[in-house]
Amino acid sequence: MTNPLFDALTATTPERLWIETADGRRLTYGDLYALTARFAAVLVEAGVSPGDRVASNVEKSPEALALYLAVVRAGGVYLPLNTAYTAAELAYFLGDAAPAVFVTDPGRLEEARALTDGGACAVATLGADGRSGTLPQRAEGRPDTFPTVPRDADDLAAILYTSGTTGRSKGAMLSHRNLLSNARLLKDFWRFTADDVLLHALPIYHTHGLFVASNILALAGGSMIFLPRFEAGAVLDALPRATAMMGVPTFYTRLVREPRFNRQTTAHLRLMISGSAPLLAQTHAEVEALTGHRVLERYGMTETNMNTSNPYEGERIAGTVGPPLPGVDLRITDPETGAVLPAGAIGMIEVRGENVFRGYWRQPEKTAAEFRADGFFITGDLGVIGDDGYVTIVGRGKDLIITGGFNVYPKEVEAEIDALAGVIESAVIGLPHPDFGEGVTAVVAVEPGADLTEKGVLSDLERRLAPFKRPKRILLVESLPRNAMGKVQKAQLRQLHDGLYRG
Repeated sequence: MTNPLFDALTATTPERLWIETADGRRLTYGDLYALTARFAAVLVEAGVSPGDRVASNVEKSPEALALYLAVVRAGGVYLPLNTAYTAAELAYFLGDAAPAVFVTDPGRLEEARALTDGGACAVATLGADGRSGTLPQRAEGRPDTFPTVPRDADDLAAILYTSGTTGRSKGAMLSHRNLLSNARLLKDFWRFTADDVLLHALPIYHTHGLFVASNILALAGGSMIFLPRFEAGAVLDALPRATAMMGVPTFYTRLVREPRFNRQTTAHLRLMISGSAPLLAQTHAEVEALTGHRVLERYGMTETNMNTSNPYEGERIAGTVGPPLPGVDLRITDPETGAVLPAGAIGMIEVRGENVFRGYWRQPEKTAAEFRADGFFITGDLGVIGDDGYVTIVGRGKDLIITGGFNVYPKEVEAEIDALAGVIESAVIGLPHPDFGEGVTAVVAVEPGADLTEKGVLSDLERRLAPFKRPKRILLVESLPRNAMGKVQKAQLRQLHDGLYRG
């Protein structure tokens, strides 16, 4: 038995370039293989056995990406965590996933020790430079080889937490088969080869940057220009050397404002991909006018990887996410009855295929509720399939807000606001935002006489929520609108405040 995911992602000729960093470091696939060997040895020595979780809450670096593959190589299950999470948020994930090892930034070591005090979880550190911290220190001098732990295709390779409507995140369990099948499919569908150079400015703690980008390039044997974060100037400096770029809509809305984003700068590119949130038709048109490139938009989610894509060759239609990918079954159903609806009818998007996850970690009842008897996963997204087969996302049944490519569920934010003194209740909504797609916005009903201010509420939330979850505005009101059944009318609030971020 082999280790399907690790073996496939490290099969490239060792001499080929894997990553080039912003500061000029160049690492080959041979360097990657050696790094994973040394890191895997440290993890096993720290107590990682096959099936154990390894949580990572570190800044982006080639070594951080190598850690993901080292965990897989050691037979473990990789658990990436957003670096913006607060200590309170990390406590939940660590308690729920019960990892054997928690890797964090050296600057958060004491916090990590407090979070794991008395538990069975070992703590290691990895700095933003990729070379400082106890993990690389313990790995130094170890052999460049390691007996890769055999795993089955249906064994777990990763758990990624995705927010829930109740405010508690759920761990989506992803197998070797889930990740490898989708990466192989996308590599061929988007025509990636060993000659490709991907401009990688995404974070590596969620599906887009971690799996879609890095897995595809490793399978193809291509290389990546690895930027620590999106910064328009750095991206424009690197674009002339890239053949492809993957980004969230915010990348493109910012780039179109830059004078250097033009046909000359992007002449070497063959493909621009956008995902994680809808790309406005206006942005599509602006990118094409400035560069001559038509952005390829696709649709996926943490639980399923990628489900649909506009074609590589053929018409890329703004406002749609293209037809279902080969090997992915997609249907539209009645949200109430589950009955399959015809083309042109709006309903719930359901998908089935090797890309679909194994279920939610330690939540069998939730898992059962999200799957049909015939294996289709109920995504919670509302959509429609046109006569041309292209899918259009029209809404989100799970009340999700997507801001700058990040998922925010209102219930989690509302719970923190409602706990503040002087608050009667709150309603968190997403409003159109020119930069982030949607701006998290809280409408807060205040108790009579309470000394609440927008600035004060935002200050209190700094200690409670990661930055991307915090509202961009707090709107203080006397009461929230309700229907006859007593339910808060969020649609009315969205309509009332629709132009808030348009100046």
